Amino acid sequence: MKNRIKELRAKLNITQEDLANLVGVRRETIVFLEQGKYNPSLLLARGIAKIFKKKIEDVFEFDD
Repeated sequence: MKNRIKELRAKLNITQEDLANLVGVRRETIVFLEQGKYNPSLLLARGIAKIFKKKIEDVFEFDD
């Protein structure tokens, strides 16, 4: 699964640690998400999208 987390984080000038704290996960989770090594739960995807004021589909690209 591809995502735009790193790009969107840069636009808001927030660190991986900042984002992790905002959505209630460890920084390592954000690292793995950005690297495409972890697929988020729907709840986590929704929380991340909400921080960026985007739809889930605008942050995460689901493979068909």
